[in-house]
Amino acid sequence: MSWTEERVALLSKLWADGLSASQIAGELGGVTRNAVIGKVHRLGLSGRAKPASSSAKRVKRPRSTYNSKPRTNSRNGLGPRETGTQNLRTIVEDLTAPESKKLSLVELTEKTCKWPEGDPATDDFHFCGNKTKEEAPYCEYHCKLAYQQNIDRRRDKQRANAA
Repeated sequence: MSWTEERVALLSKLWADGLSASQIAGELGGVTRNAVIGKVHRLGLSGRAKPASSSAKRVKRPRSTYNSKPRTNSRNGLGPRETGTQNLRTIVEDLTAPESKKLSLVELTEKTCKWPEGDPATDDFHFCGNKTKEEAPYCEYHCKLAYQQNIDRRRDKQRANAA
């Protein structure tokens, strides 16, 4: 396939009309989407019209009122998203934090709480180690911290910020 003047003119017209590179490749035939993108780049084409689909307003879907996954730290997958469990302990005022068994990673079993405590980069990092709640990875207290309804979290954050 070669880029004749006619094909280049058609490419330019279709690009200006707002067709996607895939659609243009289909119209031209014998050329890939990537070849169209490359030619558009080499020709320096820009200022294309917005496709009809992008001008339509997006409909926002309502958020779920219950988050079934534990809230985790995105950096290491462990613990709460907040900077420390002290902030979260104020959220669960009706429960007393259990005394940590201070287990290491190799000491954890299916029946021990896997809630991380401390900084993983330090030597005193450990896990809660108390008995887990049914099939959950955490003890009752840490389940209350990890699995909260969105409404409860918002209300409790507002309380903490007001204090």
